[in-house]
Amino acid sequence: MTPGRTAAARAADAPTLVMAAHGTRSTHGEEVLAGLRDLVHRARPGHRVELAYLEISAPKLEEVLPALGGPVVVVPMLLAGGYHVHIDLPGIVARTRPDAVVARPLGPHALLTGLLARRLDRAGLRATDAVILGAAGSSDPGALADVRAAARLLSVRLSRPVTAAFASAGAPALPEALDRLRSGPAPRVAVASYLLAPGFFQTRLEESGADLVSASLGADADLARLVWARHDEAVATAARPAVRLAL
Repeated sequence: MTPGRTAAARAADAPTLVMAAHGTRSTHGEEVLAGLRDLVHRARPGHRVELAYLEISAPKLEEVLPALGGPVVVVPMLLAGGYHVHIDLPGIVARTRPDAVVARPLGPHALLTGLLARRLDRAGLRATDAVILGAAGSSDPGALADVRAAARLLSVRLSRPVTAAFASAGAPALPEALDRLRSGPAPRVAVASYLLAPGFFQTRLEESGADLVSASLGADADLARLVWARHDEAVATAARPAVRLAL
């Protein structure tokens, strides 16, 4: 850090944080993500924060990245790995802004665990409820493993088993998990929404027949903290000198 420089001057030199979300046809979902962007920006006033989308919604990431000056850090607004994290997003960055630093996806993380627990509590979770962590799903085994890891973290937090289940690709499917838990001793089955914002998959969770479905993670201060944590982690990793291995 240069002595005597103001916080505003240091912020002006900081990378632009680009939140790269999947995209949704839900106007409410877009509003929630815009609210999250505003929380992220307010957490570090003076730092530039942009919200862009991989598909469906606007503005598109491929349009936003080349228009930005200075260094850029892209934070995937995705809760697990999968096609968008490993193929789609890196491809867009390589074509449009190859100097950008790409952070890890948001989950799994303890901040998400706490947020999931609060959403369930607000929805009326009881000590006797069975719990499902409801996610969109993926054909990528690594992405499913990320969701199952998040379910294990939530299980520890709630001191009860938590089953990861999926609304699209992945096993067990949400209806299967619901049927299995309904045959057990729990009087009710609650679904913790492992989704960032309202939209198609949140509606699927809400129409699944579960006794209780929590709201999506939404615009929350802890989620904003997590976005900055992923940003900082990526910046620190990029700043490390490359290690050369002797042959």
